[in-house]
Amino acid sequence: MHPNSAAYINFIGPAKYLHPDFGTFWNGAPIGFPYAVVPAAQPLVPVAFLYADESDPGPYPIPENPPIEGGADSTGDRHILMLGLEGCQLHELYWTWPPGSSGDPYLDRWYAGSGAIFDLRSNALRPDGWTSADAAGLPIFPGLVRYDEVVEQGVINHALRFTVRATQQGYIHPATHYASSSTDPTRPPMGLRLRMKSSYSCAGYSSEAQVVCAALKKYGMFVADNGSDWFVSGAHDPRWNDSRLDDLRRIPGSAFEVVYTGEILR
Repeated sequence: MHPNSAAYINFIGPAKYLHPDFGTFWNGAPIGFPYAVVPAAQPLVPVAFLYADESDPGPYPIPENPPIEGGADSTGDRHILMLGLEGCQLHELYWTWPPGSSGDPYLDRWYAGSGAIFDLRSNALRPDGWTSADAAGLPIFPGLVRYDEVVEQGVINHALRFTVRATQQGYIHPATHYASSSTDPTRPPMGLRLRMKSSYSCAGYSSEAQVVCAALKKYGMFVADNGSDWFVSGAHDPRWNDSRLDDLRRIPGSAFEVVYTGEILR
């Protein structure tokens, strides 16, 4: 248990509920993070970055008409996640725009806020102080709830990713970046790890929710970005049953506690 566990939970909201930030579609737009599995032969393209000093320069294996978070017309975070299974690499981009759409008529290449390339055979972290395609400097894809895990395999073998409305100026490894100027010690730092209390029962929930609960008890979830409180991230998939995922909305913040995994870095 983290000695500041109660304060962190109270800040995020013990009476608020989990929110499955993934599913099928809402108003025609995909819910959650879509991703592309790219072959080793996928052509690499150059990308210009807003935060070039904290981004891996690439080039990146962006496929033709890639799946973009929120859809091609989204004005949100517009992540693109590219999983290269043959080369064991993960390429992720934040706030990504195709050539000619960034507002700069002279920019004839893809444009993104930030980008990161992860070697999936390594546990190496981003350099301290560096962002990724996520505010915490973490990879996004490994923390997603996926349909193949929940429905087809019936088990999630990793920690999850979630967001809170505000964080403090600091991070705990494996996070490497903060996105706040606040020194309020009750705010969670990036990389803070929470777990579901062993005493909390999900027995009456859908089988999908029970799989997620089991993962939250065994592996927990990381604070990965500023967003909405208790929003748990997952992969978009048209096969999800949104009404069954809604059982996650019955889980209160009081069902969680904070795990101590290291000191806050700044």
